[in-house]
Amino acid sequence: MLYSMHEMTRLALTPWRAAANASRRVLQAPWNPMGETLAGRTAAAAADLFESVTRRYGKPEWNLPTTEIDGKSVAVTPHNVWESPWAGLTHFKREGVKAGDPKVLLVAPMSGHFATLLRGTVEAFLPDHEVYITDWTDARMVPLTEGRFDLNDYIDHVRAMITEIGPDCHVVAVCQPGPLVLSAIALMAEDKDKARPATMTFMGSPIDARRSPTVPNKLAEERPFEWFANNAVHTVPPPYPGMMRRVYPGFLQLAGFMNMNWDKHVDAHWQYFSDLVEGDGEPVEKHREFYDEYLSVMDLTEEFYLQTIKQVFQEHCLPRGELMHRGRRVDPSKIRDVALMTVEGERDDISGIGQTQAAHDLCSNIPESMRIDWVQPKVGHYGVFNGSRFRSEIAPKMKAFFREHAKTGGKARKQAA
Repeated sequence: MLYSMHEMTRLALTPWRAAANASRRVLQAPWNPMGETLAGRTAAAAADLFESVTRRYGKPEWNLPTTEIDGKSVAVTPHNVWESPWAGLTHFKREGVKAGDPKVLLVAPMSGHFATLLRGTVEAFLPDHEVYITDWTDARMVPLTEGRFDLNDYIDHVRAMITEIGPDCHVVAVCQPGPLVLSAIALMAEDKDKARPATMTFMGSPIDARRSPTVPNKLAEERPFEWFANNAVHTVPPPYPGMMRRVYPGFLQLAGFMNMNWDKHVDAHWQYFSDLVEGDGEPVEKHREFYDEYLSVMDLTEEFYLQTIKQVFQEHCLPRGELMHRGRRVDPSKIRDVALMTVEGERDDISGIGQTQAAHDLCSNIPESMRIDWVQPKVGHYGVFNGSRFRSEIAPKMKAFFREHAKTGGKARKQAA
């Protein structure tokens, strides 16, 4: 019912958005003298703000047409090299670049936002890496006939994508997928899978959410599991392809994100309004660029969401040695020849310090020479994988880590075999 009410409200606002757009265009028309007055600029800014906060934001484009290699601009084309109804493995092909650069798989979070949230992460690696990313599908767009998608399916998808890329891949799990990516690699290690990666990097991931619990962690523990099942899961209404599928709606996840920093978002929109009135174009464009991405959200399947709440945030199955995948216990200590890096943000208010570092304790048989832990000063959760400090400090450390262990991992693999 809540999902249907949300959709009806959005549709009811459609003519008002159209009217606001028409008013803005008229007020900003070069032939309208009102557009140069304070009253006209204020009215146009109010119409722009109303339209932007009531709009449905679709899946963003990558908007990475080129990258710079050795001082030259090189065309970039994203295309899928592997697909399922639930995801695509997107490769950013750099035109005219010979094979040989390190292969990096970015496992994007499936926690409400699209993979394009990692646009800055992709951009940082493009000049000197073959970049791949997991592009998860919005659950409301997947028909019921395609069945379920749960934690087991997620692990299977990650393993299949790693296999598709091939050995000596460098896997980077950003935030939410950390425990599941570690599980996939642990299973590959136990099976002595030849496609297992050379390195694995976890960034702001809840490997063990018991450490330095944050507000979201405490919420997940304080509320009983039944509360989430009864209040957070709703049915997709028509006309979406996934109608009648039970999901955790993206708009609920977005509401939770925004409520964590409500004052900051209000101030940002007030500043946006003021900049529109003043005609200050640069901050206006930066605001639009950020919120066009931030307000684009996707739904998660009921089974994936509820299993994540229960197994990752309430029962802490992986760090307690109780996580099962299709009847097999997941044991990260089986990993011996995949180098490990963990990255955390000093000010992370979603995955507290220590939650990602827990991977080192679980992967007890990886040699010390194949490990690195880094806590980045003065950054929060998103600063771990995006922004100026990521580009200038974190990304270079990751690239050096990849280079150092690309061949080491291969030698260790031969010895293990």
